[in-house]
Amino acid sequence: MSRRKPYEIIIRPIITEKSNRLMDDYNKYTFEVALDASKHEIKWAVEELFKVKVKKVNTMIVKPKKKRIFGRFRRYGTTRKYKKAIVTLAPDNKIDLVNF
Repeated sequence: MSRRKPYEIIIRPIITEKSNRLMDDYNKYTFEVALDASKHEIKWAVEELFKVKVKKVNTMIVKPKKKRIFGRFRRYGTTRKYKKAIVTLAPDNKIDLVNF
């Protein structure tokens, strides 16, 4: 079994008001990850990419939302489905998301 590269598992960090509050208060970081990634793979990828110690990983699949598309014809579409991981780091560990 060949192991995937960390950049194939961790797609991008999610930066929102809520994720910033989690970073500051609880040392939790939010990432968009591959849909088929397991918690063990996510933990390994974060530890490899950022050289930190991961304490816990929580995952959820964000369902697509319906959107109306206007233009010449009215159409309906959906946003895409993705998997989100909230990674709790061990105390005294930080991730610099600016250089990611």
